Amino acid sequence: MPNILVCDDERSICQMLDISLRREGYNVETVNSGEVAKRKMDGALYDVIVTDIKMPGINGVEVLRHAHQISPDSAVILITAVDDYEAAVDAVRAGGATDYIRKSPALVDEIKLAVKRSLEKLALRRQNFAFKRDAANRNSLDHLVGVSQAIEKLKQTIRTVASTQSTVLIYGESGTGKELVARAIHACSPRVSEPFVSVNCGSFPETLLESELFGYVKGAFTGANQNKRGLFEVADQGTIFLDEIGETSLTMQVKLLRVLQERCVRPVGGTHEISVDVRVIAATNRDLDQQVAEHTFREDLYYRLNVIPITVPPLRERQEDVAILANHFLKKYAPAAGKSIVRIHAGSLDTLSQYQWPGNVRQLENAVERAVALETGEELHIAIPEEKPKSKAAAAGVGIGGMDAAPGGVLPDGVDMEKYVAEIEKSLITSALARSNGVQTRAADLLRISYRSFRHLMKKYDLQS
Repeated sequence: MPNILVCDDERSICQMLDISLRREGYNVETVNSGEVAKRKMDGALYDVIVTDIKMPGINGVEVLRHAHQISPDSAVILITAVDDYEAAVDAVRAGGATDYIRKSPALVDEIKLAVKRSLEKLALRRQNFAFKRDAANRNSLDHLVGVSQAIEKLKQTIRTVASTQSTVLIYGESGTGKELVARAIHACSPRVSEPFVSVNCGSFPETLLESELFGYVKGAFTGANQNKRGLFEVADQGTIFLDEIGETSLTMQVKLLRVLQERCVRPVGGTHEISVDVRVIAATNRDLDQQVAEHTFREDLYYRLNVIPITVPPLRERQEDVAILANHFLKKYAPAAGKSIVRIHAGSLDTLSQYQWPGNVRQLENAVERAVALETGEELHIAIPEEKPKSKAAAAGVGIGGMDAAPGGVLPDGVDMEKYVAEIEKSLITSALARSNGVQTRAADLLRISYRSFRHLMKKYDLQS
């Protein structure tokens, strides 16, 4: 529901606009001075601001400038009298004001039309922004490449659930294409013409994730110099995809639960809630049932998210799709690299089809891209990805799985305990970073240590990213 702020020193005008705009279904607040209007804008987000130009103290033009500075997404409509008409025209020409309305007996009706026009422009601007950002990923099911029974079953599930408004929880190992499934659901749904907004919950610290999802108002924290809309509001009428939902803290889970229950968000530092109409799709590569049992994921949020569960099969369970995917990636990367590669070597295809692909489709794509970059002929040769190199500790026979002495034992010639422990810590940190694709907060969770302790060890072993 759009939020409207009306500012006029004439109380009768505020009352008339309050009544008429509320009848149109808007949330309306009215103030009688520019000073109060500025304070209101500092603490809340408004879609449209309607202000008289000629007022005692801070006039409407100053209100306009303040709105343009801290809330540039807001539309501003100026109410003008005959003697301040030129100021209104100049404000519109300068690009600050969206519209201006002369005071007349038809003022209320003209304001309603101006507000409607402004909201339509705002909606169009947000849609265009979302379309440009996601244009390459909006093609229905085309990006789910494969002919296996598993992938065909997945596509049918997507077609079935897309027409509903229910929340979807996508399960799958890392690299299986969970975001592609979420985009396909959105593209097949009635919300396809509205924004699709994706956010990786594991890539943000808790405080930053809150401001990204819910937005913030000026002064909410250091560096918050203007109001900013959160991703839930950006996705209004469309779909928001919460990837790696299992990485969120219990505090953030409480806030997400409230959004799912109430369908409204409160910007960080704000005093007003904003209604949002979004479809929520979440994804995880974790076992949320286990996390619920371990009390690291809220049970009530789990049931709110797990309305329609979808599991994306790993690549090893659809080996017949490996050759098709490999050729798909060849067509993608060969032209981009300026290579005239026409086919994949038959022996390479056989080898690829027998490999288990622990990194799933993402690992296969990386293998093809790397092979294309190195190939000099017309036939592509793809090698099976090499195993990750062992750590120095493991190579020296002091790794966790490669020691000659059992944990707590001492090697025959003795052992440098500090070096031994350091190698193990460094190896664990490196392994956790690899498992978490470089997401430090998730790596800290894997090691069951605090993020602060993890950062300390990163610095201690000179592993800063």
